[in-house]
Amino acid sequence: MTLINDRVLLDFHDSHAEVALARPDKYNGLDLAMIEGLVEAARRIGRQRQLRAVVVHGKGPAFCAGLDFASVTRRPGRILAAFLPWLKKDNRFQRMCLAWRDLPIPVIAVTHGYCFGGGMQLALGCDFRFSTPDCRFSIMEIEWGLIPDMGASVTLRDLVAVDVAMELTMTARQFDAREALSLQLLTRIEDDPLAAARTFAAGLAERSPDAVRAAKRLFRRTRHGSERRALRLERRLQLRLLLGRNQREAMRARLEKRRPTFRD
Repeated sequence: MTLINDRVLLDFHDSHAEVALARPDKYNGLDLAMIEGLVEAARRIGRQRQLRAVVVHGKGPAFCAGLDFASVTRRPGRILAAFLPWLKKDNRFQRMCLAWRDLPIPVIAVTHGYCFGGGMQLALGCDFRFSTPDCRFSIMEIEWGLIPDMGASVTLRDLVAVDVAMELTMTARQFDAREALSLQLLTRIEDDPLAAARTFAAGLAERSPDAVRAAKRLFRRTRHGSERRALRLERRLQLRLLLGRNQREAMRARLEKRRPTFRD
């Protein structure tokens, strides 16, 4: 296990990585060190071509209770530096959530306890969300007179209708996992979502890594835009797969009724 800092743990397994928010005494409240740790964890994972998936979860009684305002407001200069994008498309707060979308491999968030504010935006930045039945959710930035600014304008619009996004943002109301699933904010509700996420990640590792990566890229890139652009990307990705070794191995293994052996 790698300690990114005293806030974030990174653990590499055979085929997947696990990222753990490790500030349990504060319900994994986000301070600047945790934000930097999450950005760094995503950067390190992006270098590992053997990985097939990522699981993001929280230590202790909650996934993440949101931004720790008491902590971050003690360093106004650092907040300003983290908030400004410095000629990039996103700032550090937004990168903490959007970095997981930009990874080429699937990322599964595992939520329990509380998933509030910035914690919810972190979960929305992942490709899948598995949750305990009793987890509580809220987009609660308006409680502080703010709007969600960690990428929700990108992630939330991909999952819910605009009126639902505005209602959740304007009211900051709390809701349970069952409602979150009905709103399409969750992928699954599980009694043990961490175990389910690990099983899911292991299943993905048995598929062609080229095809899994292409599937993520296809649906992330074509969610918004014209049909012509979507179909063009679909053709281009499929052609690359057809010309690759892993697709031929998948076909041979299927015909020979054996487990495939894929290359990274």
